[in-house]
Formats: sequence, structure tokens, C-alpha cells
Amino acid sequence: MALSKQHEIHTRRYGRNLGVGLTLAAFIAIVFGLTIVKVTRGDYEPPRGEAQE
Repeated sequence: MALSKQHEIHTRRYGRNLGVGLTLAAFIAIVFGLTIVKVTRGDYEPPRGEAQE
């Protein structure tokens, strides 16, 4: 049992934090997905060293 009832501002703040968290997670998922696609498709070529003689 809670000692005091939660204030209304805490409920609004929780909703806002949840929205920001979900947006951040979606952005990270998009960047990760694009990275995986780019690497597996072969667009990413590591720089090649100069030919040594």
C-alpha cells in the first residue's frame, strides 16, 4: 500500500518518458537495420592498404 497517492504530474511525466524511450528505441533499430543491410549487401568495403613491394 502506498503512503500517498501519486500526483498527476508523475503520471504525465511517465507517459512522456515512455514515448521518448520508444522513439529512441525505434531510431536505434532503424540505424542498426540499415547498417546490417549495408554491410551484408557489400556496399561497405574497408579501405585497402597500399601494395607493398
